[in-house]
Amino acid sequence: MVLRRLSTVWPDLSGRDVLGYGYCYPFLTPYLDSAKRVVLAMPGAMGGIAQRSSRGVMTCLTESTALPFEDAQFDSILVAHGAEEAPLLPELLAELWRITRPEGRIIIIASSRSGLWARSDRSPFGSGRPFSRNQLKSVVSDAGFIPTIWSGALYIPPLKMFTGNTVLNVVETCGETVWPRFSGLVLVEAIKRLYAEPSGNVREKIKRPIFTPAPIGKSASRQ
Repeated sequence: MVLRRLSTVWPDLSGRDVLGYGYCYPFLTPYLDSAKRVVLAMPGAMGGIAQRSSRGVMTCLTESTALPFEDAQFDSILVAHGAEEAPLLPELLAELWRITRPEGRIIIIASSRSGLWARSDRSPFGSGRPFSRNQLKSVVSDAGFIPTIWSGALYIPPLKMFTGNTVLNVVETCGETVWPRFSGLVLVEAIKRLYAEPSGNVREKIKRPIFTPAPIGKSASRQ
């Protein structure tokens, strides 16, 4: 269900340099053949799994506040299982902003505060701190990114009886239209822009031109 939403936001990453922070291998697997480069950065506290691609091992252990990449290295960055347990989330997002290219895009997948998956101890999204949409929007904006797209996934309860494909599709479709704010996960895409966009809340009063002719003086009228 996460891939279903991710493929809608990112249908194609051909020729792009892609970074996955956290545990992103299952979500980035469909892009391995088309992307120019895929790198998986896993926090040291989480531990690493040596995932391989056609170019060899693509996994590295990192510190969240000192990512081992030069500035503006990646076009697309995915964060999954990375924001909820980050000890210093603002510093992590500052590092991700640093290594994102101008006009590059980042997607953060995090457990939703209002969903059921964050309340289950057996769920992979049950550890760490969950986020509401407003909280995630706030931390992303504070890091300098501009949020562009919001989405949700996993409207089903975290129970095995709901794992059939038919049930999944029906519940996900109903959830997206009936109760979109009660998803198990929240996804936000944001863009790195180096120029300031005009605020939509600031309105300047437009001065209308005056077409009425100026009055003629008495002396001129007598002439």
